[in-house]
Amino acid sequence: MPNFRPFLHFTTILIHLLMINNCELIHCHTKGLRPKRNAGKQLTVNMTQVQHSEQQFMQWVQFVGSLKHSLFKTAKNKLFPSYTLTVDRNPAHGDFTSIQEAIDSLPFVNLIRVVIKVHAGVYTEKVNIPPLKSFITIEGAGADNTIIQYGDTAQTLGPNGKPLGTIGSATFAVNSPYFQAKNITFKNTTPVPPPGAIGKQAVAFRISADTAAFVGCKFLGAQDTLYDHLGRHYYKDCYIEGSVDFIFGNGLSFFEGCHLHAIAQVTGAVTAQGRSSMLEDTGFSFVNCKVTGSGALYLGRAWGPFSRVIFAYTYMDNIIIPKGWHNWGDPLREMTVFYGQYKCSGPGASFAGRVSWCRELTQQEAKPFISLSFIDGSEWINF
Repeated sequence: MPNFRPFLHFTTILIHLLMINNCELIHCHTKGLRPKRNAGKQLTVNMTQVQHSEQQFMQWVQFVGSLKHSLFKTAKNKLFPSYTLTVDRNPAHGDFTSIQEAIDSLPFVNLIRVVIKVHAGVYTEKVNIPPLKSFITIEGAGADNTIIQYGDTAQTLGPNGKPLGTIGSATFAVNSPYFQAKNITFKNTTPVPPPGAIGKQAVAFRISADTAAFVGCKFLGAQDTLYDHLGRHYYKDCYIEGSVDFIFGNGLSFFEGCHLHAIAQVTGAVTAQGRSSMLEDTGFSFVNCKVTGSGALYLGRAWGPFSRVIFAYTYMDNIIIPKGWHNWGDPLREMTVFYGQYKCSGPGASFAGRVSWCRELTQQEAKPFISLSFIDGSEWINF
């Protein structure tokens, strides 16, 4: 029998080479391939628990429907009406005195839009939204009036006596999809750490779920302020403040009309995007934004070897380091990252002096990044 192995081996290599060189098959930077869920990987569940959760949810719907909202009584099978809860530090003026109490009151599995209106005040608490409590909106009375704050860092000891780590330091953490936040401030009160300090990562907000939107919010911190962990996210007219890597993570996120303000004492960076493969459809796009502040600032550091960040129509103050970008101490990343500018303005926007491995984008190159299609926004953004 003839030996086909050498031929098959050659054919396999040829196919891989064709795929790598064919931009129609693999859009390694301009779009990428969105990771798909593994259909064969099932979660082990206790059916009794699932049935109990569904029963609990329906009982909750009936309960709140009987109280205030006739929508619950007349809703069709596929209509999920909104329900409103209020939080106020004065128990006489709200349903709850803390945000976490309001979230804990929801059923184990939440399938309707619940709006939690947080009245003016400073709420010193850590908040965590678990994975199955979806469709939650947190709405403040204005970002300057409603503030949620806490002061944990990565080295803060947790309940188990071990450091929380960066992911556990967040003042507010979201692990469920379809989250919305409006007109509210999320703050980590940890002061700016000295250069080179260890364990001082202090997250104000972490989003670890898909399809989240933020409008008119403030994110205040120093090192690692906004942990854009994973999923598709939309930030509109937000203010984000920090010193080092103050927008970081591996989400696919679109920032529109946002103000990025550095409080670096010496050197800092706006972004640390963590894309680790050319097949990952992740990255940060900043459109019609503004970069101001103190210190000397990089636009981004290559946290991931395929890190992807774009600034378009953005004003940059004179705090931007002329090189623009940092390779995270790994020259190999210069060959795989995708860093670009398109029609930016201001004294820090000059492309002269930029590192050779970033790009001044053409209109065609910029097009995939400068609209909501970058995050498939038309499919899920509805306000």
